[in-house]
Amino acid sequence: MSERASSSDPADILLVEDNPGDVRLTKEAFEDGRIANTLHVVNDGVEALDFLYRRGDHADAPCPDIVLLDLNLPRKDGDEVLEEINSDPELSRVPVVVLTSSEAQEDIVRSYELDANAYLTKPVDPNKFIDTVKTLQTFWLSVIRLPPYAGENGLPPSTGENE
Repeated sequence: MSERASSSDPADILLVEDNPGDVRLTKEAFEDGRIANTLHVVNDGVEALDFLYRRGDHADAPCPDIVLLDLNLPRKDGDEVLEEINSDPELSRVPVVVLTSSEAQEDIVRSYELDANAYLTKPVDPNKFIDTVKTLQTFWLSVIRLPPYAGENGLPPSTGENE
C-alpha cells in the first residue's frame, strides 16, 4: 500500500472503469465527500495491470490504497485482473472492491472466489450511485485499518510476471 500514515491522510484510489458516465459520477462522489483523495482512472484491464505494476505510461504511478474494479472491461476483464492481482504476493495486499452493474450470482461468487474484498452493484439512479461511492469511501478510507504495503521500501513491484 502507499505510505498513508493514517485515515486522515489522502489516499490513492485506482478506478478501473470503461464507462465515462460512471467515471464522472465516481469523481463527483469523491469531490462531494470533500476528502482529499487522489482518484486515478484507467479504462481497461490491461491498463489497470500496467498501473499496478508501474509499466509503460504508468512507470511513476503510486501503489493505490484501494482498487475499484468494474468486471465488464475491454482487453482484459475484471475477473482476469482480480486473478492476476491476487496471484501476486505484493499486489494481493491491495484491497479490491468490485464495483459493477452485474447482479448475477455467478459474478458475485466468482469475484469472492478470486479474493475480492467486497462486491458492490452500481445503482442505476445517479444519486444512489453517488451515495454508494461516498459510503464506500467512508468505510474503506476512514473506518477500517489496512495493513502496510509489504513491498521493498514500501513500493509496489515494478514488473509483472506476464510482461
